Amino acid sequence: MSVAQTLLGLLESEPAHGYTLKRRYDQHFGRSKPLPFGQVYASLSRFERDGLARLVSIEVGEGPERRLLAITADGVTAVDTWMSTPEEPTGFAISTLFTKTALALLLGRPAAEVLDAQREVHMTRMRSLNRSRREASIAELLAITYELNHLDADLRWIEEAEGGLPGLRAELQTKGASR
Repeated sequence: MSVAQTLLGLLESEPAHGYTLKRRYDQHFGRSKPLPFGQVYASLSRFERDGLARLVSIEVGEGPERRLLAITADGVTAVDTWMSTPEEPTGFAISTLFTKTALALLLGRPAAEVLDAQREVHMTRMRSLNRSRREASIAELLAITYELNHLDADLRWIEEAEGGLPGLRAELQTKGASR
């Protein structure tokens, strides 16, 4: 999963401080592994450097200064490009796909389109693997069968996720309202 792209996407909904972005990320995507602060602030620095985010204000008080950042038009374009580009079918595609789906819902974007694009990439890969089966050795056939089974499981997850989009949207909105 692209943590930086996810952080940039979370910044799209409203300007935020690094601490706020980390909290949102952990709340929605960091179930098993909270995001280190250093990774958040390094990403924010890169966003500014690359013109994907801009400094809105600096708050000075007790402790370190708090930099409020907002996404730029180039940043929105980067999020659009990332979210509309299907992941290559790998063992990590679904965790990234879940993130893209949830982020689309958080941002009011069409999450079903994210799932549809991923389904098409998986189907294309499955057709290619099925053609390869005809001339495969036993070892190759086992590897192909392994990948086909994982792709099939991913497709079943995509179908279930589509049915659960309204519930996921409501759950994410409830979590967001309790901030």
